[in-house]
Amino acid sequence: MADPRAIPGARGERTRRDAGALRALGRDAVRRIEAATPADRDRGLDALRALAIGGVVLGHWLVTALVADSGTVRAASPLRHLPQLAPVSWVFQTLAVFFLVGGWVGARGQAAARAGGQTYGRWLRDRTVRLFRPVAAVLVVWAVAAGAMLVSGAGLDSVRALVKLVLSPLWFLVVFAVLTAVTPLARRLHPAVPPVVVACVDVARFGLGGPEWLGWVNVVAGWLVPYCLGAACATRGVPARATGWGLLAGGAAVTAGLVAWGGYPAAMVGVPGAVVSNLDPPTLAAVTFGLAQCGAALLLLGPLRRSMRRPAAWAVVALVNLSAMTVFLWHQTALIAVTALGLFAGAPLPGLHTVPDDGGWVLARLAWLPMFGLALLTCCAAFGWYERSGGRARRGAPDGGEGADGPGRG
Repeated sequence: MADPRAIPGARGERTRRDAGALRALGRDAVRRIEAATPADRDRGLDALRALAIGGVVLGHWLVTALVADSGTVRAASPLRHLPQLAPVSWVFQTLAVFFLVGGWVGARGQAAARAGGQTYGRWLRDRTVRLFRPVAAVLVVWAVAAGAMLVSGAGLDSVRALVKLVLSPLWFLVVFAVLTAVTPLARRLHPAVPPVVVACVDVARFGLGGPEWLGWVNVVAGWLVPYCLGAACATRGVPARATGWGLLAGGAAVTAGLVAWGGYPAAMVGVPGAVVSNLDPPTLAAVTFGLAQCGAALLLLGPLRRSMRRPAAWAVVALVNLSAMTVFLWHQTALIAVTALGLFAGAPLPGLHTVPDDGGWVLARLAWLPMFGLALLTCCAAFGWYERSGGRARRGAPDGGEGADGPGRG
């Protein structure tokens, strides 16, 4: 008797059955996510966070190059060789949106905790543990990986470049933890105060020749701007659309003026070798740019809330938020893994190991993005459970029904 699998019609029928089973499985997953979502959860804020996560990940993948040269690996940036690509940083540098959502959720969560009889100390401890718990896996894996690379003969400079690439995003978590600790103050502080501090620091640094260490005041003051704005939205309600348009237009205009006539760099991310960085530490240009982003986020919030009523769209956003910290912590590892595997090709691959100094590199890097995405999905499958298990252990803590308040869940 002939094998049914050898009959073209039978193969087609089996393929259709498999596809139907996958669709049914997907519909079941969507229904379960919808049923498990609390009625008071602000899905629009989760959607904003998911967009911000995507911006950070794609931004890092587009402006970070690992150049393989004479047995060593070093980090480079196409923004140094191709300054005309600075507008890329305007699209993908979305940290202000993280802090806006963080302040919003933090203020709601702290108010709910207080109303539920939870002390400030207990609330802060729970938030901090949730924020830093997934970091342990990254540190352990990379401590082992760095040791193994050194033992196998890798150069110290190469190992240092890779480890720095992985660990440098952790500054965000430290700053976010500090801002979370001052959430009660942020709820009362007028959002106009932090920008004035940032402006005074920049005048002292760049205009009066003050010490460079003054800039580190802006690490807290600069990101306190969107955090306070989010806390104000949580406390006083979402501002009118005119406020969103004012922030977007005013922030963009002031930023353009600071870049054109104030001597600030056009790139909103750090560029190796640049005399001044808008991000390290934050400058007034980064703050006004962030205000423009916050204005855009406020304008998008209503449409996002409406679109999140669709169960399928919400399921995608919910899954991203469920592993948000894992995505944030492991996306650079995914880039490094693909780059390392590419070395087995025997010759430097364009867009992966070559100097990012022309348009060919940009096109080749775009072609590598799907591979980075697959590697990141693998990392999420391997380590996402660690983040989710921490969230389940603390599910009973009051958080204002929001769940997430940074790059990850809150």
